[in-house]
Amino acid sequence: MSAANVKNMIPQLPEENIDMIAATSVLQQQAGDVRQNKPNWQTYAQSKIISNDEFQCVTSLDGPERADYLQKQPSQTAKTLLNMISHITKDQTIQYLLVMIDDILQEDRTRVNIFHDYSAKRKQEVWGAFLNLLNRQDPFIVNMSSRIIAKLACWGKVMMPKSDLNFYLQFLKDQLVEHSNEYIQSVGRCLQMMLRVDEYRFAFVSVDGISTIISILSSRVNFQVQYQLVFCLWVLTFNPLLAEKMNKFNVIPILADILNDCAKEKVTRIILAVFRNLIEKPEEPQVAKEHCIAMVQSKVLKQISILQQRRFDDEDIIADIEFLSEKLQNSVQDLSSFDEYATEVKSGRLEWSPVHKSAKFWRENAQRLNEKNYELLRILVHLLETSRDPLVLSVASYDIGEYVRHYPRGKHVIEQLGGKQLVMQLLSHEDPNVRYEALLAVQKLMVHNWEYLGKQLEKDSEKPNQKPISGKA
Repeated sequence: MSAANVKNMIPQLPEENIDMIAATSVLQQQAGDVRQNKPNWQTYAQSKIISNDEFQCVTSLDGPERADYLQKQPSQTAKTLLNMISHITKDQTIQYLLVMIDDILQEDRTRVNIFHDYSAKRKQEVWGAFLNLLNRQDPFIVNMSSRIIAKLACWGKVMMPKSDLNFYLQFLKDQLVEHSNEYIQSVGRCLQMMLRVDEYRFAFVSVDGISTIISILSSRVNFQVQYQLVFCLWVLTFNPLLAEKMNKFNVIPILADILNDCAKEKVTRIILAVFRNLIEKPEEPQVAKEHCIAMVQSKVLKQISILQQRRFDDEDIIADIEFLSEKLQNSVQDLSSFDEYATEVKSGRLEWSPVHKSAKFWRENAQRLNEKNYELLRILVHLLETSRDPLVLSVASYDIGEYVRHYPRGKHVIEQLGGKQLVMQLLSHEDPNVRYEALLAVQKLMVHNWEYLGKQLEKDSEKPNQKPISGKA
């Protein structure tokens, strides 16, 4: 199936987001400088570096007759440009050729088919020449090549093959996390374009792309990068399967934090759009319900109330605010204490919310922690092992102790999951609150039958003259 056909199967996205590079981006600024340094094509021809046909082609493309030449000589255009970027070594000339190719495509998107048709007739892949340039040392060449690859992959009638696609998406992911990458907006624009195509979305998830985006959003990045990366999450959520999986990557709490802090309307708008998709797109009602609960727990309803007091001209923002307000308020009414607890545990952001210290909650729900192959218990144990937050460690230790206290086989389950050893390690934690909660949990783990012991102590206190039971314990 062609990229164009796949795109037609998904909702149209705002046209303002289709442009590949913002006018303020480093790449666009440098491209303007590159255009002013035209190579001496005559010298290349005289030195036999390029043929006469290639000379005629490149000079025609470099002048006012470009559109006419492209229409009459599409095959020669593709042949010349692909050959030149593959064989010329001088960085400055490669830069100029890449800007020329990008301009040709930007002027008319259908021109990507010039390159696809030429390669198809020769049973070659169009991607090779540009993918090779991703290995160059010059960052402008690397990022301009990446920009062209995205256009070829998304605007044409040929889908990018799996091996090349995975390589390219891994490249984009690596560029995102590169320290102080001045081209990060260009990388973000390429991703925004690629993830509009449904088939490319799964490939991005397979290279752990969502985790990378969440990791970057968790750090301090400027609002433009925030917008671009949240946009990527938004287009991913148009696929129902990905919308259902999204919050397993802790998307909702992270976006809720950004929503709370952001001052830019475009960032607010795109976050609200993600939240709406996370409720609307999943085919499983239970998943949509869990997403609503996660939003409530992440204080999104409070933010929605604040946003309702502001004036917005954008009708989409107004509609999303009304939608989310209704859905989240209904969710609060339907929310059970166990739903609230389960969502909090899954978020990894434990705090002393009322359910933790409720004896009634643990009496009624301790056994439910065994559901789905001990899913919630496994998360608690994982938090004990990986979290560095004293509050999370304290609450997780307390919960494990309460589970053991209220579920007869709890001690055995926790030992099997490796929780007992982790709790005992926290006895030497630097934080006194963690040490205290770990000590209480260990005491509960060491008692064989907490409820039985409690009842026996009550009976013994009522019968002060009873003789002690002889024999071994």
